[in-house]
Amino acid sequence: MAHKLAFIGFGGVGQGLADIIKSKGPWLKEQFGTDFKIVSIADLYKGSLHHPEGLNIEEVLESLKEYGSLEYYPETTGLIRGWDSMTTIEKSNADTMIEITFTDVHTGQPAIDHCKKAFESGKNAVLTNKGPVALAYQELKKLADENNVRFLFEGTVMSGTPALRMPLVSLAGNDIKEIRGIFNGTTNYMLTKMEDGMLFENALKEAQSKGFAEADPTSDIEGYDVLYKVVILANVVMNEPLNKDDVACQGISNLTPEDMKQAVEEGEKWKLIGKITKANGRVQASVGPEKIPVDDPLAGISGSLNAVTYDCDLSGPVTLIGAGAGIPETGFALLIDLINLERENL
Repeated sequence: MAHKLAFIGFGGVGQGLADIIKSKGPWLKEQFGTDFKIVSIADLYKGSLHHPEGLNIEEVLESLKEYGSLEYYPETTGLIRGWDSMTTIEKSNADTMIEITFTDVHTGQPAIDHCKKAFESGKNAVLTNKGPVALAYQELKKLADENNVRFLFEGTVMSGTPALRMPLVSLAGNDIKEIRGIFNGTTNYMLTKMEDGMLFENALKEAQSKGFAEADPTSDIEGYDVLYKVVILANVVMNEPLNKDDVACQGISNLTPEDMKQAVEEGEKWKLIGKITKANGRVQASVGPEKIPVDDPLAGISGSLNAVTYDCDLSGPVTLIGAGAGIPETGFALLIDLINLERENL
């Protein structure tokens, strides 16, 4: 039986996942027994479509490529247009909601309300938005459990790099004492350039020109993006109900050329580190620039790459390196969750 999907938001990441399903659908079915079918799409700017038997992905993507809108998707018997996001979640016959809207990271909205509506409607939620997990994980997890549905969000920490599934599955049985990581590609790219002598302002402009940094880079350079990821890791991997106010946070905007030069002279490198440490029954978390020795695995992470080290009592330290952003990578993160959701249902 097909696993039916409702996309709430259909920007680059949503279209990326849709393209993966279109191009790899037969292979995924052969390899994993999965059959994903998109029955609903609701996007505030592009429009909305629903067909209980499934939409034609090729025609959806073609309509967007040609016109930038779903308005020109061909009329077919049974097609419904015009549902808003909440109506789509409630009335769609989808099994799983894919939540990829533009969400305010400070409030988690509208994604938090979308997740609540999905769970109350008996639907799983798969998302890449940090806000709902960082700000309302405990509440949403409880609501999902009460409604016997799943809440999955691999892409919220390191995109398609399995920073959540690896410790939860492959490192199970370890007591993880500390998590340290580079969770923001923008600042890591900037620090790499600053280490080579580039001024902060010029490094930021270059990061913006390459698409690593937003027009308003505050969330990246002041550490807020990493802060939310640290909160997610604390709650999900360490099972500690930290909130964002529990995390000391500092960005990289105060680092000077003298700081960079001193680190080089001392055989160290500056990195923006998100860290969670568990000791004597207490958990502490922080985000801030740190000078780390060049033989630290995180010191070798350059450019826009991300990395995380899990300090485990049995396996010892394990470091995972990979992309922390990107449309195909984030689309893949959604696919990871969908495949594992299907595996668990077998």
